Amino acid sequence: MIGALILGLVAGVIGRAVVPNDAFAGMSGPSSWLASIVLGLVGAVVGYAIFTLGLGIGDDDAFDLGGILSAVIGVVIVLVVAGIVVRRTGPRSA
Repeated sequence: MIGALILGLVAGVIGRAVVPNDAFAGMSGPSSWLASIVLGLVGAVVGYAIFTLGLGIGDDDAFDLGGILSAVIGVVIVLVVAGIVVRRTGPRSA
């Protein structure tokens, strides 16, 4: 469980640093950290689905720290899709 949270945080932070002006760029503080962790966990699942299930590359654990590269790629994919959805539907006003 702790490894999954660390993977989520690291992958989320790296992915958000790679994608400029992502859909969650306006966040700061704890909500930004939480968004990075959730993005990293979702990215890990997306990366696992693409590489392990789809291409047959990798191990059987979706939240393994060895899968950081596939998790970061998954985060980038999720951020690009989220950006497209936000641009289509319009930004959410607070």
